[in-house]
Amino acid sequence: MPKLNKAALADAISSKVGVSKKEAEAMLEAFVQIVTTALQSDEEVTIAGFGAFSAKMRAGRIGVNPQNPSQKIQIPPVRVPKFKAGKGLKDALKKKAENHVV
Repeated sequence: MPKLNKAALADAISSKVGVSKKEAEAMLEAFVQIVTTALQSDEEVTIAGFGAFSAKMRAGRIGVNPQNPSQKIQIPPVRVPKFKAGKGLKDALKKKAENHVV
């Protein structure tokens, strides 16, 4: 399965929008910083038709030490990022799946 990494995404933005690769990389970096800062401030970032980024608290729990499976360890609560796909993204993926049905 092919991957679209940060450099390839910047290339795609550059050609799609008609800006230089350097400008596209700056836009992408700005987007990442803005979303990260918003999530750190407990804000939700919603892009209509695409989805919503948010932060949620994962509860602490008892886990197992992988180096010594008989030893139990306490895993502390932690804030984690969450992404909920929007209707437009879900519909686009559904159409692609329907076209691949044999």
